[in-house]
Amino acid sequence: MKKKDLLWGFILILIISFLAYPVTRELFLILTKSHPYILGFIKVSILATMGEFLSIKICTGDFKKPKGLLYKFLVWGFIGIIFVIMFDIFSGGISYVTNKGLLPSFQNPILNKLSSAFFTSSIMNLTFAPAFMGFHRVTDTLIDLGDGTLSKILKLSLNETLEAIDWSSFIGFIVLKTIPFFWIPAHTITFMLPSEYRVLAASFLSIALGAILSFSKRQK
Repeated sequence: MKKKDLLWGFILILIISFLAYPVTRELFLILTKSHPYILGFIKVSILATMGEFLSIKICTGDFKKPKGLLYKFLVWGFIGIIFVIMFDIFSGGISYVTNKGLLPSFQNPILNKLSSAFFTSSIMNLTFAPAFMGFHRVTDTLIDLGDGTLSKILKLSLNETLEAIDWSSFIGFIVLKTIPFFWIPAHTITFMLPSEYRVLAASFLSIALGAILSFSKRQK
């Protein structure tokens, strides 16, 4: 096992240990409540970037630095801030329409919680997720085309970026396969968690998705 493999694994274990230890977990919960946007930025940017490294590792056999690592890190952080808003919007919205009788509810508390989480996950992933994924595909492609250099990135036009994207693969695999078979089930579990852990859980899922996307690339 290479040093880079050990380093990646050590960082992941460090994060898990931080959340498992009672004192630091309590600190995490306090900070998440008091500074949701900052923590949303930190959680998603770090874990999603680890997912990027894992994706490269699976595809190439080595942990290599992605092009424009800083810019990709910042984009993931921005997405983390959006997650903080969207998770509450969809969760609160489902509760509202369920109370109005527009969605079914159950007397059994466990079944009711599962149903609410499933509807929240399904509606969010069938509406917000494709837009978010499309945005991320555009920013990712823009950074790659510009070789991770700001001066080159700024010279690229939107049309150049859009034409470089394999939209057929994006719709056929990312939207039509990962959403129903990965994201909806995974986020159903996520929305059964306390709200403080949801963005964090989504960040960990990005690591798993990185592995899935990498295997897809290798098969191609």
